[in-house]
This record gives sequence, structure tokens and C-alpha cells, in this order.
Amino acid sequence: MDKKLFRWAVILIVLFVLLLCVVVIATAVGPASIGVDKVALIIISDAVSKIPYLSDHIHIQKTWTDGEAGIIMVVRLPRVILGLLVGATLAVAGTAAQAIFKNPMADPYILGVSSGAAFGATAIIVFGFAGMAVTLPLIPLEFGAMQLGSFIGGLLAAFLVFNIARSGGKLPVETLLLSGIAVSAFFSAVTSFLMYIGGHSLSQIVYWVMGALWNGSWNDIWLMLPMALLGSFIIFAFSRDLNTLLLGDEAAAHLGTNVQVIKAGIMALMSLITAAAVSVSGIIGFVGLVIPHIMRLIVGPDHRILIPSSIMAGAMFLTLADTFSRIIIQPTEVPVGIITALIGAPFFVYLLTRKKKSVT
Repeated sequence: MDKKLFRWAVILIVLFVLLLCVVVIATAVGPASIGVDKVALIIISDAVSKIPYLSDHIHIQKTWTDGEAGIIMVVRLPRVILGLLVGATLAVAGTAAQAIFKNPMADPYILGVSSGAAFGATAIIVFGFAGMAVTLPLIPLEFGAMQLGSFIGGLLAAFLVFNIARSGGKLPVETLLLSGIAVSAFFSAVTSFLMYIGGHSLSQIVYWVMGALWNGSWNDIWLMLPMALLGSFIIFAFSRDLNTLLLGDEAAAHLGTNVQVIKAGIMALMSLITAAAVSVSGIIGFVGLVIPHIMRLIVGPDHRILIPSSIMAGAMFLTLADTFSRIIIQPTEVPVGIITALIGAPFFVYLLTRKKKSVT
């Protein structure tokens, strides 16, 4: 095996093992003391029971109560898995954004998705639809009105940015950045106005904007999973094209990359999966900024290894941050967006300082 491929395989195996450990540990942490070994057995037993062949041949001795199983499978595990999904999605979207904009300080919200999502969720709350649920045709899952509103708002913001920035069939990076700033400012202003007139709804809006996973459920997971998996897989499939884009648009075009189509397609996917993540968790910042940059320092700039390693590192980072948010001030919880900001903001300052030194 090639040395580079062997190194990549080792990195991914180590990250995967660490990810499994994080899942079990994070699921074990909580007010009710349930040991890590018992948590692992509960999860394995539940998985085995759902597979007919395995359930007939594998029998695990029950050493836990039904109450402990309910805490793990209904309350904690869905929240942990949702954290994994959101963290992984924001990380892969951030990796794509940094490649498209050729800037390590780009993040998934650079096209205004977060501001649009905040507007959508705030509008739903202020106008009294937050408690409603929507079932779409052919999809046997319920969309919470806030989820649907924030998802549509995020996509609307991205759609406006694309249309404002498009010039002669091209999407100039500078124009995209300026359009993203303008659209974000507009939606932020409208959101602020809705918060001003919202009155009693203000606290609910603030909690959503801070970003949190405490309402995570299996329904949220099934809603987000298809978009997260499909979007991430397609972005990974274009890893070589993202590598060529780092050389510059002209060089990439000479190497056979359809620059404008690739950029538009990747940014559309980036916006879609980011909107999906924000719709179930609120605005959780800095994951898509910090994780891709750290993994780039560890594994290098090749997106064939950078994307999968960022996916697993992002999943671990957000899950650990959410676990910390649950125990830092018991019995209350701190929104996980605050924890990621406390970690990410100093790192962002570090990036700015490092870039300033490289210029001088």
C-alpha cells in the first residue's frame, strides 16, 4: 500500500475509534448515573433486537432497568447522534466554503444561511405557529413549524445571494461575499424588528438563536440524515475538483474542471446541508470554521482526506461541546452555541493574527 494511503487509513481508523468512544461517553453523562459499560450494552442490545437474524442468535444478559434504557434510547442517544450529524454537516460545509473562497476564515454561514434561518424561525415564533407540525406528502415524518421555517429561510437567503452575485453566468467570489454580507444584514434587521415586536416570544427566540440540541429527537435525526449524508457524499465525490480550485480558477479550468458549474453546485449543496443543520439545532457557530482549519494542519490540504477527517472531527467536537454544556452549570444547561463560540472566537483571533504576520 502507498505510504500516503496507509497514513490516511490510520488517521481515519483512529478518528473513527475516538468517535465511538465519544458517543458512548457522551451518552453516559447526565443527572442519572449510568455506567459506560451499561450504556454500551443498552445500545448494542437495542441494535441487535432490531435485526431479525442477530436477535435469534445473540442474547445479551439484561443488567439494566427499563428506566435506564428509556433514558439512554429516548433522551440521551438521540441528542448525541443529532450532535454528531450537525457537527459533521457544519464541518464538511465549512471545508467546502474554505475551498471555494480560498480562505481559511470562511465558514458555512458565509452566504447568509444563518441569518435567513434565524428570520424564518423568528417569524414562526412571533406569529404563533411554533407549536404546529407539518407532514409533507409521501414523507411519514413530522416537520416542526420552526424547523420548516428556518430551513426555508436559510435556503431563501442563499437563493438571494446567488441571484444577486450572478454575473453573466459566473459567480465571482468577491461579489458573493458582498452579497452574503448585504443579505445577512437585511435578514438580521428584519429578525431584530420581529424580536422587538415579539414581546413574550423574545426568550424563545433568543434560545433558538444561541443554538442548542436539548430538544433533539429521533424525528429530527431522520429528517436531517438523508440531506446530510447525500450532500456530504456528493461534496466528497468532488474532492479532486476542490483540490484543483485551490490552484486558482484559470489553472483549474486548464486542468479540465468546469469551474463555474462546480462552484455553483458545491455552494448550493453547502447551503442545503447548512440550512438542514440549522433547522434542527439553531445557529451553532465556529464549528465549520475551526474544525476544517485544524484538520488541514494535521492531514494536509488534500480534500480526499480532509473532508472525511473533518466530518469525524466536527462530529466529535460538537458532541463534546454539548456534553460540556450539560454539566458546566447543573442542573441547568448552557446553549451549546455559547460553548463553541467561547472556543472558536479565540481561534478566529489567532487566524487573523497569523494571517497578519504572514502579510507583514
